[in-house]
Amino acid sequence: MSVVETNRTLGDIVTSAPSSARVLERFGLDYCCGGRRTLADACESAGVDTAEVIAALEAIEPGPTPDWASMGPAELVDHLEATHHRYLHDELPRLAALVAKVHGVHGQNHPELTDVKATFDELHAELAPHLMKEERVLFPMIRELATADTAPQFHCGSLRNPISVMLREHDSTGEQLERLRTITDGYAPPPDACASYRALYEGLAELEADTHLHVHKENNLLFPAVLELEHRLAAS
Repeated sequence: MSVVETNRTLGDIVTSAPSSARVLERFGLDYCCGGRRTLADACESAGVDTAEVIAALEAIEPGPTPDWASMGPAELVDHLEATHHRYLHDELPRLAALVAKVHGVHGQNHPELTDVKATFDELHAELAPHLMKEERVLFPMIRELATADTAPQFHCGSLRNPISVMLREHDSTGEQLERLRTITDGYAPPPDACASYRALYEGLAELEADTHLHVHKENNLLFPAVLELEHRLAAS
């Protein structure tokens, strides 16, 4: 990356260089739900050395700006459904079966698996209706807004209302993912872990990374763009 300024937001850093997400996560810096915080503020709150984080970010090989960084609201919701929503629809049932299997076989010797299963089950139970609300309610309204000449009249009033609900649910998802990371000691399988045990932890780590990027795209790109567009149409 080019020189990283401390007053840049975490969300902006990841949007311009998605590979920086792994660096921020390594230092425990939340770029999705906390994406509007500046690098300086986030480092201070997390108690990490800002200079060390900047050095790690600047060591990243530069790459092309991702297509999704310049998408408009309608195109971005199509992208979200085709990538992150599809991933969750496919992966959550697979991980649910895997966590049940691993808990059933290894739970007696590894009691932390009871917490892993309970936390994952809670996450799964909340994500399923969350995706449905976006796909059936919020995203269709965003597509309508994106093609309108004047502000549409929605049953919910301003889209700020359903978006505020999605933001709260994103916060809950982030907390559950953080708990999974803590319980699993950073998704590190124990020495006696079988292939299924290792596959579960690998799957949970991938779920965390994909969901963080998913939430980043919604919280820091889609939702601000939608609210700005709604405001502009209402004023026209």
